[in-house]
Amino acid sequence: MLRIAVVGSGPSGVYTAEALAHQDSVPDVMVDVLDRLPCPYGLVRYGVAPDHEKIKSLQGNLRRVLEDPRIRFLGNVAVGGALGPDALRSLYHAVVYCVGAATDRRLGVPGEDLPGSHSATRFVSWYSAHPDEPPDEFALRARSAVVIGVGNVAVDVARILARGGEELRRTDVPDAALRALRESRVTDVHMVGRRGPSQAKFTTKELRELGALPDAEVLVRPEELALDPAYADPGGLPAVARRNVEVLRGWAERGASGRERRIHLRFFLRPVEVLGGGEPGRPGVTGVRFERTEPDGQGGVAGTGRFEEIEAQLVLRSVGYRGVPLAGLPFDARRGIVPNDDGRVLRDGRPSPGEYVAGWIKRGPTGVIGTNRPCAKQTAAALVADTALLRARDLPEDPLDGLRALGAEPVEWSGWEAIEAAEAELGRSLDRTTVKIADWAGLLTAARPGP
Repeated sequence: MLRIAVVGSGPSGVYTAEALAHQDSVPDVMVDVLDRLPCPYGLVRYGVAPDHEKIKSLQGNLRRVLEDPRIRFLGNVAVGGALGPDALRSLYHAVVYCVGAATDRRLGVPGEDLPGSHSATRFVSWYSAHPDEPPDEFALRARSAVVIGVGNVAVDVARILARGGEELRRTDVPDAALRALRESRVTDVHMVGRRGPSQAKFTTKELRELGALPDAEVLVRPEELALDPAYADPGGLPAVARRNVEVLRGWAERGASGRERRIHLRFFLRPVEVLGGGEPGRPGVTGVRFERTEPDGQGGVAGTGRFEEIEAQLVLRSVGYRGVPLAGLPFDARRGIVPNDDGRVLRDGRPSPGEYVAGWIKRGPTGVIGTNRPCAKQTAAALVADTALLRARDLPEDPLDGLRALGAEPVEWSGWEAIEAAEAELGRSLDRTTVKIADWAGLLTAARPGP
């Protein structure tokens, strides 16, 4: 029996497990999918906005993979410390790390750590019920919020802020977050990018959703659009960028309609400082200072020396992700990845037998969910090609006892199904659909119900 551990149960981990289980040349493979959380699906559960039901339905596809008899889900297994790479290699013939990019890129400007300034990922984790995020972290007493970044995550958080709690009642957003969103005082959301609209990273579908909110309007400044050299003649742009420009042009021409909430899409503004103030000893965000930029003629932007301040009591930073080192594995700090060759981990430039990577920790935070499938297949093919070498070591028949001996208390698939049942019951008790459990104790209690 060839025993393989896949660390991470998000799309890259599940696709890797699927590729390993479904290849034909090694029929006796068994895959344990390990995850630090007691729940599977990674960012599909904890990163997709609650009102994006179509994308969240991908959980059904991931579920079918994890129910394969050749694949075993083991949640609540934190890799690191006593359960580091060496320990895993003593239990498995091979280990594939699919741990993603676990932290946000920083702005690198004064004031970004002031109270009221957060990474957008923390906000997403909060409304997605990630158990690491305190349920009461965001009270949303701000009147004005600034979202720095113009990618899909920035669009998501701007939309959730502008949507309001009542519209989210039909989703699985945790109850504490729903209450906070219902009581939110936010009326203005400013989404700001340092470059122009033709270079924004959001997709047209996500962008258009902002214009479909019933109680919010989108405001775009024509003079900022006109700064983009491609605005006057977008015909040469890639299809997505061209459609984005057309949507923005329509909003700029329409003007304000006087709705309750406003989403301001701003361009060619580079953050230089998060401003703070407030009561003595209790500083908080009061705004963001931006420098006006302009195209530099080489695809980038240059500062103009002109500045603008946008009032805000909440700042959400969404300028990309970055991988973090995992103790015991080599790490390329410049690229934020584990150095690898087609998924084989490289130590001192040479493949390390039995160690592999897939997903963002392999290639960096690029692509969409589907990009992980060919990436996973490439890594799986490399592992299968190494099978003869990997089988050379004798291992325990089943690594589960070894995991427990090292301090892990795995939540198996039946435990996850118990969590699902508890979340469905929680939703019924609140006269809602399924509602996520948002704390570690609640999840683990649900996973191991008493007699």
